[in-house]
Amino acid sequence: MKAGIVVFPGSNCDRDCFHVLRDVVKIDVAYIWHKSTSVGEIDLVVLPGGFSYGDYLRCGAIARFSPVMEAVERHARLGRPVLGICNGFQILLEVGLLPGAMLRNKSLRFVCKHVHLKTENARSMFTTRLEPGEILKIPIAHGEGGYFCDERTLEELEANNQIAFRYVSETGELGDEFNPNGSLRHIAGVLNKEGNVLGMMPHPERSSEQILGCEDGRKIWDSILEAYR
Repeated sequence: MKAGIVVFPGSNCDRDCFHVLRDVVKIDVAYIWHKSTSVGEIDLVVLPGGFSYGDYLRCGAIARFSPVMEAVERHARLGRPVLGICNGFQILLEVGLLPGAMLRNKSLRFVCKHVHLKTENARSMFTTRLEPGEILKIPIAHGEGGYFCDERTLEELEANNQIAFRYVSETGELGDEFNPNGSLRHIAGVLNKEGNVLGMMPHPERSSEQILGCEDGRKIWDSILEAYR
């Protein structure tokens, strides 16, 4: 398996993802520059966190027009995995590979802390190493992470089991006090209908080694690897 990490002007989690994939998960990985028109011989495409193009206009609104995004769309339409983390999730929403949009955090402040996630879909290629309902501890770092969509889309997400993760308490309880950004129905991660595209605001690359205090994020990388065995 080989992964490619797209680098936009303003990306700042690309090296974190590269380190985890190369040195922790131990797979081949390469950077893909945003002006590239092809992702090459890549299995997994990762859109990392950061502030692509300075987050001008809206987060991800300019990055969606980068030449590489046409190649990423083709990759996704072929059923190959695409993972968007934080700013990467925002870009996937802007380009239309996932439904919905992002709003400013309800607090109107940048939030950087560990949160707890409940696994809602344990059958996707990103979650096969997780149990249904399993609680993960993974950090967030964003100012525009309030997931929003219209009521019809929300019901479709629920009906199609496209909600991958929700913000919860350490013991799995739902509540506004555990929702760090005001996301509708506490949504932290969304899948496309086919299950090969995942967008999530929390950063699994920042919780994949014990030296960082938690290894829960590694289960997401290991799930992807398992899907290719």
